[in-house]
Amino acid sequence: MEVLLSVGSGYPVLVLNADFRPLSYFPLSLWSWQEAVKAVVSDRVNVVSEYEREIRSPSSRMRLPSVISLKEYVPAPNRPAFTRFNVFLRDHFTCQYCGQDFATHDLTFDHVIPRALGGRTTWGNVVAACSPCNVKKGHKLVAQAGMRLLNWPKEPRNFQLQENGRSFPPNFLHQSWGDFLYWDTELDQF
Repeated sequence: MEVLLSVGSGYPVLVLNADFRPLSYFPLSLWSWQEAVKAVVSDRVNVVSEYEREIRSPSSRMRLPSVISLKEYVPAPNRPAFTRFNVFLRDHFTCQYCGQDFATHDLTFDHVIPRALGGRTTWGNVVAACSPCNVKKGHKLVAQAGMRLLNWPKEPRNFQLQENGRSFPPNFLHQSWGDFLYWDTELDQF
């Protein structure tokens, strides 16, 4: 479909699984409008909600989708990937030593049992830490450094990371997404 209107890249599309839950909360499952239109045309998704903006070809026109749902259910993995970002998400972007919240770029990760003492880089030994706390702890055990750990690390389940991610809404939320992002929140009483 040729686009006659210039719509730019400012029309992200919320992607829901076949059960009408987002594929992911953090990062939020979004596709570009171009990807969504291709999926609509190839009949792989259902359009749930639309933007006011329209695209046209010489023979057809359609409104840009704002929310789509997959026609086939995609099961979520039980075990999340062991990444720096997922460690921060598990720990709520909070230094596990001083308890302060930080932006992603201001966090590091620390080995509770230092690698120099045989500690491994695993879910059960790595925590989010701010740079000052990480430097203070150094290559010592937590008690040797005179510090305490707020939460002992453990491997999260995928659904736990998704729940944590719901606490951190993205910068852009289209009004049509609200019912799908917070479907289990208490409804307003009239």
